Amino acid sequence: MPNRLAESTSPYLLQHATNPVEWEPWDDASLERSRREDKPIFLSIGYSACHWCHVMEHESFLNKEIAAQLAKDFISIKVDREERPDLDSVYMTAVQNLTGRGGWPMSVFLTPSLEPFFAGTYWPPEPRMGMPGFSQVLSAVAEAWRERRDAVVTQAREMVRSLERPLVSPGATMPQSDELLVSAATTLARTFDRHHGGFGAAPKFPHPMDLRLLLRCGERLGRKEDTAMVVKTLESMAAGGIHDQLGGGFHRYSVDERWLVPHFEKMLYDNALLATTYLEAFQVTGRQDFSEVVTSTLDYLLRDMTDPDGGLWSTQDADSEGEEGIFYVWNPANIQQVLGQEEGAMFSYLYDVTPDGNFEGQSILNLPKTIDQVAAMRAIAPDELRRRIEASKKKLHHQRSLRVPPSIDD
Repeated sequence: MPNRLAESTSPYLLQHATNPVEWEPWDDASLERSRREDKPIFLSIGYSACHWCHVMEHESFLNKEIAAQLAKDFISIKVDREERPDLDSVYMTAVQNLTGRGGWPMSVFLTPSLEPFFAGTYWPPEPRMGMPGFSQVLSAVAEAWRERRDAVVTQAREMVRSLERPLVSPGATMPQSDELLVSAATTLARTFDRHHGGFGAAPKFPHPMDLRLLLRCGERLGRKEDTAMVVKTLESMAAGGIHDQLGGGFHRYSVDERWLVPHFEKMLYDNALLATTYLEAFQVTGRQDFSEVVTSTLDYLLRDMTDPDGGLWSTQDADSEGEEGIFYVWNPANIQQVLGQEEGAMFSYLYDVTPDGNFEGQSILNLPKTIDQVAAMRAIAPDELRRRIEASKKKLHHQRSLRVPPSIDD
């Protein structure tokens, strides 16, 4: 029997409408029920394109024993972050404060007064890879609510107070804008990956706002090292598997430091910001390859993410046919089936398509070498190779369009 999410119009909430979990939407009735029954809230926030949201649903929210455990001790509320970015923002800050990290699915336990006291993201159904099982988490939180409620409420109220504190103390002196730019750029430089671009270790996110800040610092203050960090990052991302080499646009993040294997979902806001970042980098450097990334990214958004009425959809899923990334990967045989032996071999060499693959026995398209480098190695004029590769990409993109595509958040 469907739960109350069946009344929703959100694709994400409707995905959970037939779960055995007694999901409630975030509304007055569900919040009042928590207060009336004196039960804490289990708040789960996600979105339709989120791969790990799907995993947790299949592993835990379709599990009847876990559903019974949730029904006994909690009021379970499911929120689509695309519908309620306000709730997502507030409780993500709480999750980051409580755990030191964030992500989706976001899993937050609240008092009936909506104060967060325990949180996490994905939990497996049973202990795995150093993580507790979700069933264990539910038991521990329920016991804490029953046996140590005063301490739980005190912790929750302290968390709320920390969320209410201003980031800058009243009367504090803010540094001048140039000084602030240099300070921010210096901080980013400490974690810059000089081999692959980007910041920090895996998993790697594009962080377009950081890149745009560095561009401004480089141009405004003549700090060439800041511009160089941006150029290295944008080069590496454009060549990597995080960039959809056939269809344009960028995936959410890379699970490795090389930008090779992405988490395959695509987000509207990521791609809008990255298109802007590549455009600004083109304006600064004059590099035509950055301009081409802008065009292909906007082409993707207009082609695949635009509603017939003119609006834009917010996300495209990582999965299709129940498998993550299957829409995007290739092997030498199906490349040659489309392109023929000679052109297929050339394309496979350029885009790193091998019999062993780089992702679960298949190959994510990426560019270990530039077209100019391969043209020199094969004694082909670079413009001629570009012409051949563009023709091959059009054929492969058409062939890919016949596959079952990842769903969109429509």
